[in-house]
Amino acid sequence: MINDTLSRFLLEELDIAGAVVRLGPAWRQMLDQRDYPAPVACLLGEMTATTLLLGDKLKQPGRLTIQVRGNGALSLLVIDCNEQLQIRGMAKCTAAIDHGSAAELLGDGQLQLVLDMPSMREPYQSIVPLAGDSIAEIFEHYLAQSEQLPARLFLAASADGAAGLVLQRLPTAEQRDADGWTRIEALAATVKSSELLSLPAEELLRRLFGEETVRLFPARPVVHNCPEDWEKVRSLLLSLGREEIYAALQEQGEVLIKDDICNREYRFDAQAIDELFAAHPSSADTPPTVH
Repeated sequence: MINDTLSRFLLEELDIAGAVVRLGPAWRQMLDQRDYPAPVACLLGEMTATTLLLGDKLKQPGRLTIQVRGNGALSLLVIDCNEQLQIRGMAKCTAAIDHGSAAELLGDGQLQLVLDMPSMREPYQSIVPLAGDSIAEIFEHYLAQSEQLPARLFLAASADGAAGLVLQRLPTAEQRDADGWTRIEALAATVKSSELLSLPAEELLRRLFGEETVRLFPARPVVHNCPEDWEKVRSLLLSLGREEIYAALQEQGEVLIKDDICNREYRFDAQAIDELFAAHPSSADTPPTVH
């Protein structure tokens, strides 16, 4: 089986572009020790696949962060992806969940996309209301509004894998074949979740579009990337300032920083805090800047 890859393709005679993503080990690493209810894991997997399909368009160093926030039992889905298709993500539930669609679990909310690149003066941010009953419908609606080009998403996720297929009609498609988009949509809609989760991209596309001329580009690897970053956490503590950090230490006996998206905790005892501020005397009297 081929897992943790993204493959772009082009239906050459129709000017319809697309991509297939399949996740296995990277997805299981994201779920490790999370204990998400099955419906939540499914939606997180579908959004992970979607974020990669969108993040594949990054042509220079950058980071795409997508958040879906709602007022339902599932309050947050967030996925972070860079131009190398390194991903990380998490979900947050406010109640026990055993079933429900995306619309039912999220309730009213919003979709937020943030694109940050070194070449940009400030990050680009887009916030729109949630519209759609599923993750696929939510993003199809967003793409239709933001890019003014029809797109279709077909997504699947389980405890073992996550996958997605995206199709997008290029501006010249109607000139090439007036009925091409309708035909390809109908063919793609026959795809089964089991096929998305198990078939290599080449076989999947052959099954769906066997009568079409398909150019398949080389697959790109996808990696779950959540390394420890003690220096970043130490910088955060220094920015908070001596007064606030020692107050927390006195109250709790230690300073605990939680990295929710990577499901990791950073703990500092009194000796570690003393050593931190001793090594950065210029920060010892820094007033609190974050509360």
